[in-house]
Formats: sequence, C-alpha cells, structure tokens
Amino acid sequence: MEKGKISSLQMAIMLYPTIVATAILGAPSITAKYALNDLWLSPILAALIGYATVYIAYKLHKLYPKQTVIQFSEQIIGRIPGKILGFLYLFFYIPITGEILRGYGDFIVDSFMVNTPIIVIMASMVILCALIVRGGIEVLGRAAELFLPIFIFPICILIILLSADLDFKNIFPILGDGIMPPLKGAIIPGGWFSEFFLIIFLLPFLADMKKGMKYGMMTVFAVMMTLVVVNLIVLFVLGSTTPSKVYPLMSVSRYISFAEFFEHLESAVMAIWVVGAFIKISVFYYAAALSTAQWLNLSDYRPVVWPIGILIVEFSFWSFPSSMEVSRYDIIAFPFHGILMQTIIPLLLLVIAFVRKRNKGTKTR
Repeated sequence: MEKGKISSLQMAIMLYPTIVATAILGAPSITAKYALNDLWLSPILAALIGYATVYIAYKLHKLYPKQTVIQFSEQIIGRIPGKILGFLYLFFYIPITGEILRGYGDFIVDSFMVNTPIIVIMASMVILCALIVRGGIEVLGRAAELFLPIFIFPICILIILLSADLDFKNIFPILGDGIMPPLKGAIIPGGWFSEFFLIIFLLPFLADMKKGMKYGMMTVFAVMMTLVVVNLIVLFVLGSTTPSKVYPLMSVSRYISFAEFFEHLESAVMAIWVVGAFIKISVFYYAAALSTAQWLNLSDYRPVVWPIGILIVEFSFWSFPSSMEVSRYDIIAFPFHGILMQTIIPLLLLVIAFVRKRNKGTKTR
C-alpha cells in the first residue's frame, strides 16, 4: 500500500509542526484563563500525555511492526469489534482534519484576507495537501524538511525583536494559588499532545525503526519547550491581558518596533500559521486516507485521497458552522475526545494485547 520510507528524523520533523501549529496561536490565552501567570507551567504538565502517548504507540508498534491501529485492532479485540473501532478512528481523524482546516480558514480570513470567501482559502489548501498526500510518505517527509526552517525562523525572529518589550515581573508570583491552576490549564494542551498518536501511522514506514521511540520522545520535548517559550514571551509582553486575546502571538507581534523599520510583523505570524497548518493538515489527511484504505482492505490508498479531501471540506462546514463553534470544540470537547481516542483507547489495546500474548505463552508451556 505504501512503498516509501522515511527516517526517524523526518518523522520528528513532520510531527513537530503538526502539534505546534495548532497550539502556538491560541494556547497562551486559553491556558492563561485557567493558569493566569503560571501558564508557562501548563505545557510541561501537558507533555506527560505526549510522552505516554508516544510510549504506548511505540509498544503497540513493537507488537505489530508492519501495521497501524486500523489493522492490529482487529487482531487484538476481534474482527467485528476491530472494524467498529477502526470506523470510529476514521470518523475521528476526518472531522478533526476538517476542524483544523476550518481553524486555518477562519484565521486567514479574519486576520488578513477579509474579503476572500473562506471556501476558496480552504479548498486551495486541501488541493495542495492532497497532491502531497498522493505523493506518498517520502514526499510528505521531504516537504516537512523543506518547510520546517520557514516555520521556525519567524518564531526566532519574533523572540529576538521582542526582547526590549519583555517585562519579567509578570511571571510572579509563581504558583501563588498552588498547582491546580496550571494543572487545569494543562487539560486543553493535553489534547494537542495526544495527537502524537499519529506516530502509529508513521512508524511502519521508518527506515531506522529502532530510533522511533527516541525521536518521538525528543519531539515531545521540543514541542513542550516551544510552548513554554511562547507562553513566557506572551506573558512577559501582555501580562494580565493575555486571557482576553484571541490570538496572543498576533497581538504580541504588533509590539515590535526596531529602528523604525521592523514594525507590524503580523506577516511573520501568518507565515508560521500557514506553513504549520499545511504540514499539520497534510499529516492528518495522510492518516485519514491511509486509515480509510486499510479499513476497506484496499491495495492502495491513493484512490481515496480526493474523496477524503471532499469529506474534509464538507466536515469543516457541517460540524463547525462558525469560528465560535471551532473555539468551543477546541476548549470543551477536543481535550477529552482527543485523549480518549489517542491515549486511553490505545492504552486499553496495549493492555489487552499484552494479556493475550501472556496467555498464549502460558498455554504453549
């Protein structure tokens, strides 16, 4: 079905913007509503879900090295229950990709291209992602390698140029209300960290499988540190007004004024979001297309790429008719939905697989 191979480093490069792209814009304000000036601690706590998810996915991969969750779930819990679970995963990843697409479209239209129909923005992104997905895992890996510097460089520039506007006193008092506020603030980022379960769709195609766990854990750490730094930068600039901002990083970029030349660098934030959203949507799109083909027992996933693309666009409108619905889903439903589907259910599958394997070993004796 997929003949291509990628390295563990390419896998990490694909996963890094896949997680960061969603979190980098809205995470500071969402986290600050619960954690206040301790918002920088929330990604550290949320990363525990990321570490657990990577560990669970890798252990499942070791038991079933050539298969994804759609395939090995039938072996673990039986054919019919496995098919039902596979169907649930299909209608988790396809609507979620639509939600990501809708968030991308809303940001572009609300912040920059206010007179452009949102369908044009979203359809053009889906067409571009579909071409990448049809190219296979190798093309997706190389595209991520190519665009990663464009994703990271604007973040570094923003941090450097904002150094004169940082007020380090905003971080105090640390844990003034105890550990509960940052713990509550970690729930929503925890949903994003659960997306590391996408590694289960990439591990079977690694050329150096032994390094899969190592690079997966390194990516979790890199994402955690990025969110900690971004949250701190936003806190140092905006202080107590952080929770009131829809896109805090966009608000922070407007503070930049260097030598009366570098000013109003909102385009840098747009570059971060467009490149990150492109990689994120492509990875989710690939997982959805591969899952569909495996669930239908097809020999190739490419014939379903365009129909899945149409479904993604449709779900972006059916499920999320407005930007408020997208925000409500991100804050209220997704943390629990994401952790259930991508951490808790895989953990249950792993436990059942270990029990069944141990029982088989006992019987053979």
